[in-house]
Amino acid sequence: MRKSTVYLVGAGPGDNKLITIKGLELIKKADCIIYDYLMNPELLKLRKNDCKLIYVGKKSGMHTLTQGRINQLLVREARVYRNVVRLKGGDPFIFGRGAEEASYLKKEGINLEVVPGITSAIAVPAYAGIPLTQRSRNSTVGFITGHEDPAKLDSNIDWQALVKGLGMMVFLMGIGNLALIVKKLIEAGKPENTPVALIRWGTTAKQKTITGSLSNIVKLSRKNKISPPAIIVVGENVRLRKELNWFEEKPLFAKRIIVTRTRGQASVLSEKLIDSGAEVIEIPAIKIVSLKADRQLQGAFSRKGYDWVFFTSPNGVGEFAEFLKRAGKDSRIFGRAKVCAIGSETAKSLAGIGIKPDYVPAQFCAEAIVEHFKDIKLKTGSALILRAKQARDVLPEGFKRLGLAVKIIDLYDACPEKESAVKLRECLKQKVDFVTFTSSSTVENFIKLLGKGYKRKLSGVKFASIGPITSSTLRKFGLKADIEAGVYTIEGLAEAMAKKKKYD
Repeated sequence: MRKSTVYLVGAGPGDNKLITIKGLELIKKADCIIYDYLMNPELLKLRKNDCKLIYVGKKSGMHTLTQGRINQLLVREARVYRNVVRLKGGDPFIFGRGAEEASYLKKEGINLEVVPGITSAIAVPAYAGIPLTQRSRNSTVGFITGHEDPAKLDSNIDWQALVKGLGMMVFLMGIGNLALIVKKLIEAGKPENTPVALIRWGTTAKQKTITGSLSNIVKLSRKNKISPPAIIVVGENVRLRKELNWFEEKPLFAKRIIVTRTRGQASVLSEKLIDSGAEVIEIPAIKIVSLKADRQLQGAFSRKGYDWVFFTSPNGVGEFAEFLKRAGKDSRIFGRAKVCAIGSETAKSLAGIGIKPDYVPAQFCAEAIVEHFKDIKLKTGSALILRAKQARDVLPEGFKRLGLAVKIIDLYDACPEKESAVKLRECLKQKVDFVTFTSSSTVENFIKLLGKGYKRKLSGVKFASIGPITSSTLRKFGLKADIEAGVYTIEGLAEAMAKKKKYD
């Protein structure tokens, strides 16, 4: 039988997409994950349901466990679990304690593998628009720990050699010693006008970059309240930031945005907003509760045929797909009926279960569908509408006025996600720039989560709506949509939010 293995995995510098493929695969199969402070928590969502999580993070002045106890913990968990992942920020062997952990594991006879990660030393300057090498400017770069006190007697840093031999220098974990680092560099002969950049929370939406020179960077750091985690970049290539800055130019950079979709659906919108530079907080306002309408569905499809079957949302498609599985049915259940999908997302969901809708309206709202059937003068026939319990009655009432026989089956209910209330209150204690709403139910349940005084709690927050119906629901509560999607889809909402280059 294969021995247990501890994998020292570099989680990358902060952007969760910068982890290696191998690192990602190990997270997914890990039985136990022991992780650090500077590791993006989004990566933990990819773990198995029964994976054990142990936090051993270290902040400046705050250590969960000593390094000795972490070493012992790794050995103990390796003797219980087959796949133990030690998830470390950046790269395990670049100014971390990975080498110490590896040596201890080897001494204790524990099988070990090291999975390199992208170190912040190269990733963070790149995200700040600072190339560490550039053929016409410099061809040498060095990584230096800033955690060592440069004034101590037994320092093994040769400052004169650094100044003489390196075109660019990157100091990790050095913000607390910035004044001493600057002093040593100048004493070793580095000109006071040498450009310097300080980059905090690099590669994330919280990234903050300030630039100056050795002569004024300490003052600028204090003025801008730069604190760990941050890196120091010294050298002429810092000047290239004016030309090459790209990450901080994204349209939603540093905007804190709350996404209120259900847990299962939030990621699609979140990814698009993150790609535009936003910091996304997923706080589901609703949860989908299945109404298990099997008996109604069986009866509806067995008693008579329908001319049209209408699906109003991807959630309804999901519920119908589960019904088909339970009933042992497939698309033949529709018989001669044609299928309408309200919205491109609903159409995609239907395609996912092998059903191509016959009609997808250009405008994704009930009013547009009623007008369409009015224009084609469909005066007789029957319609089956599969929808949410709290759906508007515009569609069935409009069809009845056209002379259609209408059958409604509620497949699911969109209930308030009560577990989100605490997280929402905590989130609003900090600045929030936008809250996104993708349906009327997300608006209504979001307001319920906030409770009394919701307007006061939302003071200064802007709102982004997927379309006019959702915007109308906002107005019902005395709020307004600052942004409304022109195309009523997740893509349309994300594009509308990213359209402006700058928000007030």
